Amino acid sequence: MNRIEKRLAALQEKNEKAFITYITAGLPDMERCGGLIHALEEAGLDILELGVPFSDPVADGPVIQDASYRSIQKGTTLRKTFDLVSKVRSEGAALPIVFMMYYNTIVHYGLENFVKKCAEAGVDGLIVPDLPLEEQDNLKRALGNGDETILIELVAPVSADRIPRILDGARGFVYCVSAMGVTGQSGQYHREILSYLENVKKQSSIPVMMGFGITTAEDVKPMRDIIDWSIVGSHFINLVEVCNYDPDVARAYVREFKENF
Repeated sequence: MNRIEKRLAALQEKNEKAFITYITAGLPDMERCGGLIHALEEAGLDILELGVPFSDPVADGPVIQDASYRSIQKGTTLRKTFDLVSKVRSEGAALPIVFMMYYNTIVHYGLENFVKKCAEAGVDGLIVPDLPLEEQDNLKRALGNGDETILIELVAPVSADRIPRILDGARGFVYCVSAMGVTGQSGQYHREILSYLENVKKQSSIPVMMGFGITTAEDVKPMRDIIDWSIVGSHFINLVEVCNYDPDVARAYVREFKENF
């Protein structure tokens, strides 16, 4: 098991839910981004979704699109993001870290070099929303079956017939997209969200996480008995932006979310 799987297994043993937040690498700058990662770990965040900025983030809404653009303008690259992860690891960070990124960035870096660098830096997982199941073979082959970096599978409300294939061999957790569209839709969940999540949960041997449009713990309480918890992205980006990336505000949000679920 890698860090993601160990963390989720430990939570399941204690009958606790997992909480994931998203931040964009390089904001407000690399130094303070590293400090924010440490603050989130101190607050009890279970897994960090670290966005690698990309010029055309097709799965993301306006908030993360803007954050990605601003980070690119500051000079953030995949290489610098690897350096960020290496630095926080050298400073003692043990928090599971998942890259949220787009496949063009991986291909441009080179598959073998990318996978090797993930292992060296301490990247535990990958979420690649523009890489469908049918096109994952090359990346999966490069990743192998080890415990260093794993691919996290996504499932959408229209994936019903494909769920068994998507979950076959899946590791870590399955990312359930809560709505049709992009991130940051403020609780506008799919009209059959409960039956959709129940279907995924019934077929999954790994934890089921829900993302897209979540703001507070109240948003996901109706799904509490189905999912293994949730992922907050756009709202958290807005939150830390408004408070000028104050680590105390970030800590308070994570603690409050976990306490109220």
